[in-house]
Amino acid sequence: MTDMVKARNYDEDGFVKRAACICVNEDETQVLLVSSRRDSELWIVPGGGVEPNELPDMAAIREVREEAGVCGMLGRCLGVFENSERGHRTSVYVLVVKEEMEEWDESKVFGRKRKWFSMEEAVKQLAKHKPVQSSYVSLLLPDRDHTTTITHSPSSCQNTITPPPPLSTIIDHQVEMVRQMELGSEMENDIKEDDTAESDGEPSKSPGSSQEDLSNGIVAEDAAADT
Repeated sequence: MTDMVKARNYDEDGFVKRAACICVNEDETQVLLVSSRRDSELWIVPGGGVEPNELPDMAAIREVREEAGVCGMLGRCLGVFENSERGHRTSVYVLVVKEEMEEWDESKVFGRKRKWFSMEEAVKQLAKHKPVQSSYVSLLLPDRDHTTTITHSPSSCQNTITPPPPLSTIIDHQVEMVRQMELGSEMENDIKEDDTAESDGEPSKSPGSSQEDLSNGIVAEDAAADT
């Protein structure tokens, strides 16, 4: 589905809600950009509007599939970036590309192209006409200039996908739960045995109590009763 037929979705401040992915290779040395629909010689970060009742991370995955024809593993969120001039806020994620389709929705409809750039070159390409996109791609530069003025206001993303824990962790957790259940069952049986012994009139003894201690206790109780 393209932006032309999507209903706009606004946040509580009246900004259009958008989501985008910085599509990278495994070691984050390259980034995949797509050609602009308005000018095929210009390159942009794939992204688009968040649909009503859609989470930003799901929108980001959908948009890169539609616009760039790639699938992959969604990683960390870089923040929500505001573009006051255009009146929208974009949740930006990093996606490691695992699959590239030969054809995709917008390559067939709009003749859209995609191309891999080094991080440095991508920042330069975007700076020509997409300064906000250039600024958040620059966050992935390993030796970026931290004194650069940022023209957007990033905030933390919500609804970020969290990968499941390793299988070994899950198994260890389940084993610990079973052990705790077994310990709880043993303690419950011990309590029942103690209750049964006391109801039969037998003195209960604590660990380490000797028969002599118990006998002395009985004699002391008899003496107290006589007085």
